[in-house]
Amino acid sequence: MSERYDAVLVGAGHNGLVCAAYLARAGLSVLVLERREMVGGAAVTEELFPGFRFDSCAHRLGHLDRRVVRDLGLAGYGLQVRRPDLAVLAPLPGGDHLAIWRDPEVTAEEIRRHSPDDALRWPRFRAAMAPAVRFLGHVAAATPPELPPAASRDLLTFMQLGLRLRRMGRRELTEVLRVLPMSAAELLDEWFESEPLRGLLAAMGVTGLFMGPRAAGTAYLLLGGLSPEAEVLRPTELVAGGMGRLTEALAGAAVASGARIRTGVDVERIRTRDAKVTGVVLSDGEEVGAARVVSNVDPKRTFLGLVEPTELDPEFVRKVKNIRTRGAFAKVHLALAELPRFDGTAGRPELLEGLIRISPSLDYLERAYDDAKYGGVSRSPYLEVVIPSLTDPTLAPPGQHAMSVYVQYAPYELEEGSWNDHRRESLGDRVVGTLSAYAPGIDEAILDRHVLTPADLEDVYGLTGGCASHGEMALDQLFFMRPVPECAQYRTPVRDLYLCGAGTHPGGGVSGTAGYNAAREVLRAGKRAE
Repeated sequence: MSERYDAVLVGAGHNGLVCAAYLARAGLSVLVLERREMVGGAAVTEELFPGFRFDSCAHRLGHLDRRVVRDLGLAGYGLQVRRPDLAVLAPLPGGDHLAIWRDPEVTAEEIRRHSPDDALRWPRFRAAMAPAVRFLGHVAAATPPELPPAASRDLLTFMQLGLRLRRMGRRELTEVLRVLPMSAAELLDEWFESEPLRGLLAAMGVTGLFMGPRAAGTAYLLLGGLSPEAEVLRPTELVAGGMGRLTEALAGAAVASGARIRTGVDVERIRTRDAKVTGVVLSDGEEVGAARVVSNVDPKRTFLGLVEPTELDPEFVRKVKNIRTRGAFAKVHLALAELPRFDGTAGRPELLEGLIRISPSLDYLERAYDDAKYGGVSRSPYLEVVIPSLTDPTLAPPGQHAMSVYVQYAPYELEEGSWNDHRRESLGDRVVGTLSAYAPGIDEAILDRHVLTPADLEDVYGLTGGCASHGEMALDQLFFMRPVPECAQYRTPVRDLYLCGAGTHPGGGVSGTAGYNAAREVLRAGKRAE
């Protein structure tokens, strides 16, 4: 057996690196094991064509936890975050567009072009949703309590969250409790009439979900995209140099704190004895001892692939198998000879610096989902596009551009056949065709393209079912039910085995909060043991 560690982290995704850094800062001996030759998991930047670097999976930050940035000093390790003045551009059929800016007054004037009434409702909507958005922020930072409460700390969590609700007025409290389980469509029906605005906002409620905007609970995800600050939408945040710079900075902070990172190492199983962790076994037979193991891979892969089935209760295994990991998206990367010319943006490149969202109406999204729920790829897919080389020319050769396209809906499980080279190319053609309707001539500017199907996302990046959030962000898979009630506090039924990935609370998105919360629980357990 090789050296023994206080903690072994399985997987060097961003949450795993956050957790490792905090554990090492607390004085634990920490080893991080990563299957690929690079750290980052789904938050990586790769040179897919000579001179062109793309964010392979995640292409924007998901409300990066400010505590993590501050505590780990990530700026000192090269992290630079860009916040374009434009949050989202929504190109529309016929050559018009809707632009949402960080400045709410400018945004209101933009909305006025499409609906004077919606422009008046815009600030009222922002004010009405702010209490719910702030409350969800407090929920994300908390460790979910056990139900029924098993310790005084669980009661304290309930009391703290209850107190925050109690501090709201009766009207605000009623509104928060009413809105959270609603569908995005129901919420938007109450507020706005303009289809471009409804389509843009509804897209926030379904991104990453195998659901349409009329499904219950999609308002919850929509609220996650709103800001409690002056801007009604959370500002788009891009990492200078690509998402990989974030995980490289996290790795640098972890190593500086004393953690060791090994890449190109495949963990075959988590070794246990009498339902207690004793270490890990690698695919080459090497054994690494550990007082505790923290898994950053998804719960299904952890319990159904890495832990011996005899160590788990059959009822617990049944619950894990029922975690929904229905992949809903694909990625298409385009190497472009020039900046694409979206209709209505000529001479205004700043309109392309943030997100570009192809979701011209709420019904457009619902029809895209209709195709997928019967096992087909959306004929007119919802697209989220970024051109990071516009603000960071190092990502592409001079004068040329790198474009990353998130494609929804592309189901992992197809009604007929499976994902193969023919389907991969067909998906690429469909994406380019959709883009051409809004950016004429883009097909002629494409130098090369790279398509990642949901099957590729599973095989290459370890996303079971092609699900980036390690488990669907639906109402029945959130908070103290994420991933299952027995693991909601980051602990598991196997003693000294913890979870820290996106499959735990608060879920997906590149924020690092799950890794932060998990490290806190590991250290608390150590103090209790002492």
